[in-house]
Amino acid sequence: MLKTFRIGGIHPKENKLSAGKSIESIPIPSEVIVPLAQHIGAPCQPVVKRGDPVKVGTLLGKSVGFVSANIHSPVSGKVKKIDKAYDSSGYKRDCVFINVENDEWDESIDTTAALVRDCSLTSKEIIDKIFAAGIVGMGGATFPTHVKLTPPPGTKAEVLIINGVECEPYLTADHTLMMEKTEEILVGIEILMKAVNVNRAVIGIENNKRDAIDKFKQFAKSYPTIEVQSLKVQYPQGGEKQLIDAVLRRQVPSGALPISVGAVVQNVGTAFAVYEAVQKNKPLVERVVTVTGKHVANPCNVLSRIGVPLTDLIDYAGGLPETTGKVVSGGPMMGKAIARIDIPVTKGTSGVLIIPTLEARRKLMKDCIKCGKCVNICPMGLNPTTLMTLTEYEVWEKAEKEKITDCIECGSCSYTCPSDRPLLDYIRLGKGKVMGIMRARKN
Repeated sequence: MLKTFRIGGIHPKENKLSAGKSIESIPIPSEVIVPLAQHIGAPCQPVVKRGDPVKVGTLLGKSVGFVSANIHSPVSGKVKKIDKAYDSSGYKRDCVFINVENDEWDESIDTTAALVRDCSLTSKEIIDKIFAAGIVGMGGATFPTHVKLTPPPGTKAEVLIINGVECEPYLTADHTLMMEKTEEILVGIEILMKAVNVNRAVIGIENNKRDAIDKFKQFAKSYPTIEVQSLKVQYPQGGEKQLIDAVLRRQVPSGALPISVGAVVQNVGTAFAVYEAVQKNKPLVERVVTVTGKHVANPCNVLSRIGVPLTDLIDYAGGLPETTGKVVSGGPMMGKAIARIDIPVTKGTSGVLIIPTLEARRKLMKDCIKCGKCVNICPMGLNPTTLMTLTEYEVWEKAEKEKITDCIECGSCSYTCPSDRPLLDYIRLGKGKVMGIMRARKN
């Protein structure tokens, strides 16, 4: 019997329209806009100015704190200006505008396709290279990878778990990357294992990706410390705590980190980025993005440089359909609707989903019928309808006691509600408020 996590979960329609489509490189435009905040944590401090020449890999923004990540130029040309531009949040943020002139890469970067397997670096040297390269979590959370690889004092990693689940409907970027960069990912996993000093790694892949499971099992024969675990298809299995439960049968306590149960979790895209950073000296300047939707002419998986406007990706997929009602950065469950499509691709852009008008419309909210569906499917064991009510009436102390901050914002409650109540919208608001109160209490 296939493993999965033990609390809640749903199985929304997968709609993997771009599955089986090879990765295609998208053309580089004449100008890119590179945000200086593409990660959880402090924004970068720019280290270039107007008129400066840059190559692919040139440092644009320097990390100014432990929880931060360097930003590098994804193109070669000249810095046009440092100014504000809109990002996926709908707000203007500091960005570096670059006029593209050619495609010259920094001389230190190995641009060949040759596999480099052996790594003689120490754990610290690996983490330093990952930090220098600006690697972040590629599953969408964008948490700086070097921080995850530096466990807090008193904790020790026992196993590395690699997230190859990609349970979000529509998205296929990770699946495609696993099929095309299998051995590079395996080398990246070995490097990550060395960084956190563990001798066991498990790659969790849902059973709807049999081709990826079979290919990894075949290649992993040469990597005896790496296991491949087939998992039952169950959303949101890509969540760290859910994946740990599925693979190790360990549950992370409320408010604790995965390291508290001896686990470090990294996405397959992150493992590939680590391979490129450590073995090829390549900073994170591009990523695979799924561009998809039911009415999209050519759903595809594209390799895009950071800073390319989403309009270019949409045009490459056949253009914006006339039926478009909403464009989402990410997938339909955890992605965020965007107000404009000229915003740039960032390190966390896993997908661009174009939703037809009829599916994008909000349905009229009705009274809660106390069916309990949202409670039964919550993967964190919370009571979403109670949390929505507490947020609505601003009962913050009770919301904290009901563990509103444990919510992983998977959207399962809103998806399953027969009364079409915007449970997650309210919970997200309440969670932010309660976290603010908790931070103020510590200061």
